[in-house]
Amino acid sequence: MTTQTQKIPAPAVAPAKRQSSAILTGHRFAGPLFASPALIGLAIFLVAPFVLAVVLSFYRVQLNSPRPARFIGFEQYTRLFTDPDLSAAFGQALLNNFTFALSVVPVQTVLALGLAVLVNRKLRGMVVFRTFIFMPLVFPLALTAVIWRLIYSRGDEGLLNAILGLFSGGALSSHDWLGSPSTALGSIIVMSIWQSVSFQMIIVLAALQSVPTELYEAAALDRANKWQQFINVTVPGIRNTLIFVALITTIFSFRLFDQVYLLSRSGSVDRGSTETVMTQIINTGFDNNNVGQAAAMTVIFMLIITVIAIIQRAAVRQRGGV
Repeated sequence: MTTQTQKIPAPAVAPAKRQSSAILTGHRFAGPLFASPALIGLAIFLVAPFVLAVVLSFYRVQLNSPRPARFIGFEQYTRLFTDPDLSAAFGQALLNNFTFALSVVPVQTVLALGLAVLVNRKLRGMVVFRTFIFMPLVFPLALTAVIWRLIYSRGDEGLLNAILGLFSGGALSSHDWLGSPSTALGSIIVMSIWQSVSFQMIIVLAALQSVPTELYEAAALDRANKWQQFINVTVPGIRNTLIFVALITTIFSFRLFDQVYLLSRSGSVDRGSTETVMTQIINTGFDNNNVGQAAAMTVIFMLIITVIAIIQRAAVRQRGGV
């Protein structure tokens, strides 16, 4: 007798790969969903105001005026480049911005790197040193302006004039640091570097602590001294961070407004050598009641900053950059 055996088919089991792909398919919107708060914030606080400024620049708008806004086309932009008084003031403000940026960006980046290297060392009394370095970062800018106003005060009561008179034996006379055209912008540059270098130092310090120690050990085995290790290991290891710091410092430099505004409200400051595009926009829009002209300045200034940021980023671009 012959018996036939029947094969019972095994239950169908879905491949693991198909299950995992099905799970991942349900989360394909996870990235945009997590990024949506930042994108919404950019749209509300950056894109929408810029679009509104573009629209207002084509109108003649006055605050607290019963007359409605009147469309005038490109007249506001034409006046910025053809009106002698307006174009001269706008050009001087742009020159002050460029002078400030060209002075602050390299000095502040180098200082941030030097302070980060020093703070990263385990030396005696480093806790006290770090406290003094971080102190300007936590001070309100209004308080910082008051302190530096006392330092730059004209006459013998000014701290800087008193120190210079003491060390020079009275040979150096008192100087009006903020009221003189030759020193007003330089005084604001020094104040701005002191106030914000701590922020850049924190970013560079985080990058320094991420450089592998094995690279320094290998360089030491090759008999490289500290300076050679700094040039060949530290700087290449934090190059992208230095690029990022220089980029954001440039953007912050062109946004110069608070320091000039606060110092000018607390005393006499030479306006011609310290007025920036931001202060001119505020004065045009609110003091002179010309919102359309201020909007045109804003649009042009925004385009200038964007072009500078693109050029700066393209000049230092590298594979795997920031």
